[in-house]
Amino acid sequence: MAFRFVHTADLHLDSPLRSLSLRDPDLAELIGDASRRALSAIVDLCLEEQVDALVIAGDLYDGEQTSMKTARFLAREMERLHAGGVRVFKIRGNHDAMSRITAELVLPPNVHVFGGRAEIVRIPKGALEVAVHGVSFAKPQAPESLLPKFKPALPDTANIGLLHTSLAGAPGHDVYAPTSVPELQATRFSYWALGHVHGRTAYGDAGGRVVMPGMPQGRDVNEGGPKGVTLVTIRDDRTVEIEERVTSLAEFARVSVDLSGVEDWREAIERIGRALEDARAPARSAVLVARLHLKGRTPLAFRLRRDGDLLHAEASARAERVGRTFVEKIAVETEPPGNEREAAGPLAELGRLMREDVAKAHGTREAVRALAEKLRDELPSDARDFAGRTEAEFEAFLDKLMVEAGEDMLARLSLGAEEDA
Repeated sequence: MAFRFVHTADLHLDSPLRSLSLRDPDLAELIGDASRRALSAIVDLCLEEQVDALVIAGDLYDGEQTSMKTARFLAREMERLHAGGVRVFKIRGNHDAMSRITAELVLPPNVHVFGGRAEIVRIPKGALEVAVHGVSFAKPQAPESLLPKFKPALPDTANIGLLHTSLAGAPGHDVYAPTSVPELQATRFSYWALGHVHGRTAYGDAGGRVVMPGMPQGRDVNEGGPKGVTLVTIRDDRTVEIEERVTSLAEFARVSVDLSGVEDWREAIERIGRALEDARAPARSAVLVARLHLKGRTPLAFRLRRDGDLLHAEASARAERVGRTFVEKIAVETEPPGNEREAAGPLAELGRLMREDVAKAHGTREAVRALAEKLRDELPSDARDFAGRTEAEFEAFLDKLMVEAGEDMLARLSLGAEEDA
């Protein structure tokens, strides 16, 4: 008789969608509870598939969570699983270790939360013996490997390990409980249920799997694409089958729009509409949230920057026609044709002066740096990555900021010149 379970991690319940709330409060309200709805979808999947267990490999919460509303919601969802005969096995990740709910919330008896010391829960399943191993983060930091804490695989048993880890390191993620796939495979566990890295990866074969399921709901464009969980079946011969299931209410996407040579505003909007249709077609979630990247050389380059509010309104209207599609932001990366950039006149001369002298002046860059650092430092820690995670990324951010600021200023000055003409 097979043992079946759903593996998830990194729900980050009630993680605030700060980037959306700053730009579009209506959109933020629409999907503001997306992480909760993802958990409800996971519970629905467990009940529909009549699985034996739900495995949560860390970061169920999102840091110093104090909302008892979240606690009540979680308890209700766990009660649904309890009523359906589904057991829950959970470890604490780095965000859970900071959460007050972790220590205070009383969950129904079907939920087993592993502690900071290695534990094994044995589950008989017909002729199949199952052993679930787990170790939780005791503190928000775990700079050393937790793998040595695990007990050896039990013989003639389907051993399942729960571990919150950055593995050998991943871009955009700090190092937590480092280990490697070969080290995990050497334990001869049937399945390693990992968490922490928000992108999905799977290693191994039917004889032993190591899976990072990714998060079940993305939070911004840097966590783009459909998100989901892994449905796992371990058969009597201890072979393992896995299947990805989408649980995200909304998925984020970067949508590139080539406006090279486009001279007419209407045609530009038409191209944006077609690009949104092309992005919506393969989307696997109910809602698509798009960040448009307008590229190419076009005589409309200045106007696209100058009339950004009109551009966003018309692009949003086209997204509404596509259906269940929203424009989160428009990044105007177009350039004027070469002959326009080299044209004569005071605005052209000002543009050359800004690019060649002002932007390269040490005092200008230091002033921009001070403003960017002040803004970054005043934001919550998990919202500071907009300016990069390293010094090199921050310097590149300043370069881009100064170029775009100059282009925007020229675009707005061109509007004044047109009105005075």
